[in-house]
Amino acid sequence: MGREAVEDMNDRTCIVSRQAGSSDELIRFVAGPDNSVVPDLKRSLPGRGCWVTGTRDSVEKALKRKLFPRALKAEVQASADLPANLDTLLVRNALGALGLARKAGSLVFGAAQVEKAVRSGRAAFVLHATEASPDGIRKITNARHAVLHMDGPAIEAYKLFSEAELGLALGGTNVIHAAVLSEGAGKAVEKRVQALHRYRGGGSPDSRSMDQATAPQDDAAKDME
Repeated sequence: MGREAVEDMNDRTCIVSRQAGSSDELIRFVAGPDNSVVPDLKRSLPGRGCWVTGTRDSVEKALKRKLFPRALKAEVQASADLPANLDTLLVRNALGALGLARKAGSLVFGAAQVEKAVRSGRAAFVLHATEASPDGIRKITNARHAVLHMDGPAIEAYKLFSEAELGLALGGTNVIHAAVLSEGAGKAVEKRVQALHRYRGGGSPDSRSMDQATAPQDDAAKDME
């Protein structure tokens, strides 16, 4: 890799906001062989790159303002479908990582198994299918709140994938609730899930509100009795 590429990899400044950020917060783009704009999610493609805050809104702004040619110093053509295609790519990456976690034995699914993993503190994070019922989410949310109330880990929950998407990735036919375990590759998998969540407008880890059903504090307290 040439000096220019090395310097580019170290200069992580969003071309839209002009704010610096970490590689987890930004998405790198490069010019493809056909002069298209290509997302470089693994940050490993050669050549000059540019960075955009990892949200769909930021990518759409970069596209609308025609910032990619100037940032990449090339006559590149950014497809109008770039924001949608990037969402699809992030979904594929996250589901692929979940599939690997299942094969490694680092994932459980089914409401009872997920709740057990949460209460034991083994769950790194929880997934609810978009079709999940409020009641099913509430029970697991109560368990998460109960663990946190007992000074256990904060176990995040995401609602990003359909039942069909989760079932295909995890080898089950009716996957509504799943939990990736903290041991093994759990945290690495969560980074990909967080990237998709962030891209779709989710808040920062400190401000996220991912549950569709919020457990009242008195319910969580009753769970511990």
